[in-house]
Amino acid sequence: MFAIGVAAAGDVDFEPLACLGAVVVAVAVANGWSSWGRARTERHLGGMIVCAQPSQGYGILWIMSIDTTAASPAALTSTSYLVLGLIEREGPSTPYDLKRHVAATIGHFWTFPHALLYKEPPRLAELGLLTEEREAAGRRRRLFSITGRGRAAIQAWLAKPSQDSTELRDAGLLQLFFADLGSTDDRRALAVAQLAIHRAALARYENDRRAEGMLHGSDAAARTVERWRGVTLPMGLLYERAAVEFWEGVAARGRVDGDTADRLRAEDDGARLGANENGRERGEG
Repeated sequence: MFAIGVAAAGDVDFEPLACLGAVVVAVAVANGWSSWGRARTERHLGGMIVCAQPSQGYGILWIMSIDTTAASPAALTSTSYLVLGLIEREGPSTPYDLKRHVAATIGHFWTFPHALLYKEPPRLAELGLLTEEREAAGRRRRLFSITGRGRAAIQAWLAKPSQDSTELRDAGLLQLFFADLGSTDDRRALAVAQLAIHRAALARYENDRRAEGMLHGSDAAARTVERWRGVTLPMGLLYERAAVEFWEGVAARGRVDGDTADRLRAEDDGARLGANENGRERGEG
């Protein structure tokens, strides 16, 4: 698809259209002079823009050729960037390779349906961000590699810090929120169960930390696991330690509440017994 536009020479705010995958060719010599004015070359994600600075006698004439196969940022999701990032770091990968990498690292802090790891690479290949090779025989595995466009998409994504708030889905906290509708025993049981979960996770993370240095980046799996241990694992350790401390507090309060409830029930039972005895005595008198 082509678009042709002209801007007046005095229109200093004019900027040529720059979109993902677009190539703009001005009627000018790149980085030189022409009858249209001074030319300037700029590189953009997915293409190159060559535009002419306005000359005194002419406006700017530009012609744009839009590559309709290029991906727009709106077409890419968090899973897209996850797939692109892993393949960029690890090299050509099958969907099963991606699944193994996620299970060992990213899956500890980013949950999503792993079936997407089989659906997303072909979609990214259609957008020109990956290439696909299929084995001619045997298991006929699909091997995906990143393209220049894919690398540019990752770099553009990383250049824009996320403004999204942290998403937290914790079934234990959901039950705790409504714990006042149940019994004290239920609350204590919930705290004990959550403590077991978070203590086990903390132990796994501490083992990962102690294993630092055992892998030397000699293969793809080593690079991702080392990255998990060195960059994001410290956050996992902090979170699980905080969770253990939190649920220990819930368990302790549950014991106190349970003891208090038992004492109050005993006092109520004692008061009722006393009232019954006084009633019998008055009746006998």
